Amino acid sequence: MGRIENVFKKKSSGVLNVYFTAGYPSFDSTVSIMNALQESGVDIIELGMPYSDPLADGPVIQDSSSVALNNGMSIAALFNQLKGFRNTIHLPVVLMGYMNPVLQFGFEKFCAEAAAVGVDALILPDLPPFEFEEKYSEIIKKHNLDFIFLVTPETSLERIKRLDRLSSGFLYAVSSSSTTGNEKDLNVVAKYLDRLKSMELKNPIMVGFGIKDKESFDAVNAHANGAIIGSAFINALSKNKDSVQATKSFISSVLK
Repeated sequence: MGRIENVFKKKSSGVLNVYFTAGYPSFDSTVSIMNALQESGVDIIELGMPYSDPLADGPVIQDSSSVALNNGMSIAALFNQLKGFRNTIHLPVVLMGYMNPVLQFGFEKFCAEAAAVGVDALILPDLPPFEFEEKYSEIIKKHNLDFIFLVTPETSLERIKRLDRLSSGFLYAVSSSSTTGNEKDLNVVAKYLDRLKSMELKNPIMVGFGIKDKESFDAVNAHANGAIIGSAFINALSKNKDSVQATKSFISSVLK
């Protein structure tokens, strides 16, 4: 059983996935933040690979990407930093990024190195399902990586079923079609999540975009298996020079 599957076997709801950008706030802070997330009770770590044009991300994550790139972070540098992280971290780790830098690095080389250092899954929002099936799914499976697709309230039922079939690990339910970090009407989100639940999909549902604190985390957990927090955590990192302390304080406020 994979690490992600094991998380959902142990917890049917209340799973907390926390996203932050590798190389932010400083070039060498990535693994120390990962360790602090684990110590604080997070269930899944989602590492953003900084990119100059992160289309799905709001201004907070865009800014963190710019800082990380200026700090010298790259895919090669990230894999170098992640060597040996499994000596201390047992949580599932998901890499989130965009196809352009991955293709420049080399897709199979990327998957091979991700698997070699201990990464569990990939999220590449701009990889279309057709190309995934035709070109990339066999490579991903070859290296025993999960691949996670995103769905939105506007995604058709037929497409949701297809993306659920193609996904493994979990299905990422975007709470609205806007970018990350925006305010969401949680009543509207709840109806959307209940619709997904009624479809009896094969993958657990994790909700992202707009989850920022204990209130919003608890609210979506009533309708899904868990939630993903990104922009709010990066905001917390930006306000405290001590990244480890910022991490522990923020997660404590969500899980209290």
